[in-house]
Amino acid sequence: MSKPRIELQTLLEGLLGSRNVYFQPPESVKLSYPCIIYGLSKFRSKKANDGKYLIDKAYDVTIIDKNPDSALPDKLYELEYCSFDRDYKADNLNHWVFSLYW
Repeated sequence: MSKPRIELQTLLEGLLGSRNVYFQPPESVKLSYPCIIYGLSKFRSKKANDGKYLIDKAYDVTIIDKNPDSALPDKLYELEYCSFDRDYKADNLNHWVFSLYW
């Protein structure tokens, strides 16, 4: 079974080095940069004997930083079951989007 989301929160805070990690934040939350935003995106399961025996959750994890040469994307990419999806720039902020199974 998948690990509790709170463990992912703690891991991401440690990776970032601050508490600027937000799980599905509402628009009213004022973000502090650099930050990480993440949310549940899909489930993956393995089946056997007509049933599901292993269920993993996938999260979309976005790093937002003013620094285009941030080391954070490299640190996140080192995690097992993490893949890079895309990057883009919006509002003079750099965004890196990853998929992470947890």
